[in-house]
Amino acid sequence: MPQFAANLSMLYPELDFLDRFEAAAKDGFKAVEYLFPYPYERRQLAARLKDNGLQQVLFNAPPGNWEGGERGLACLPGRDAEFREGIATAIDYAVALDCPRIHVMAGLVPEGVEREAVQPVYVDNLRWAAAEAAKAGRDVLIEPINTRDIPRFFLNRQDHAHEIVDMVGANNLKVQMDLYHCQIVEGDVAMKIRKYLPSGRVGHIQIAGVPERHEPDIGEQNYPYLFDLIDEVSAQCGWQGWVGCEYRPKRGMEPGGTSAGLGWLRALQQRA
Repeated sequence: MPQFAANLSMLYPELDFLDRFEAAAKDGFKAVEYLFPYPYERRQLAARLKDNGLQQVLFNAPPGNWEGGERGLACLPGRDAEFREGIATAIDYAVALDCPRIHVMAGLVPEGVEREAVQPVYVDNLRWAAAEAAKAGRDVLIEPINTRDIPRFFLNRQDHAHEIVDMVGANNLKVQMDLYHCQIVEGDVAMKIRKYLPSGRVGHIQIAGVPERHEPDIGEQNYPYLFDLIDEVSAQCGWQGWVGCEYRPKRGMEPGGTSAGLGWLRALQQRA
């Protein structure tokens, strides 16, 4: 069975954020991820992790003006100084939380600009970020995201992400393979798992049901098959990453809604 991490930005929405750590641990999760740690003090988050026996396995670098619609700075010309400041902050948090991975969102292609025109900026920023993260023993991750959820997002396909990794040429730059986004943009998810997991360039996997981003047992993807496939390929190639549960619980704000929707996980645990 893959090792699953609870995404606390999406799961347990009925609870205050800091209370979600305990809820995840009670549901059997051993690790957590979330979008941004920055509204909270490092010591505060570290204490929640320690008290609940949880590992922090992923969070995002600062994305720019999130409330204003920005979704990363890495591909944006003229934002280098802000990008570098954000990476420095992310690394500080990663060290304090013993988190090995930082997701760097690419950002939106500016209106009226071709994607190819900003790719050199993206590559240069990632090269710098990877070098800085390497000094602290951290990986930098990039994620292809579908343009239905985030229109004009720079990075959308697995093959493009792996091309970028090759261009940057840093051993600690890896791909965050979100099977929800992959299904929407490309499909053929199983063959992409077989192709890319053995490459050593996939640092993390995320899941959600397609098309509504609910639990993985809701929607068009056959996740039991994909989980077995991840186990199979991992056994062959030695992949030991985490699978982040980045979905919106269908029962949403109902008390216990997230826990009630974890039947898919309990079924896997009973099989294991």
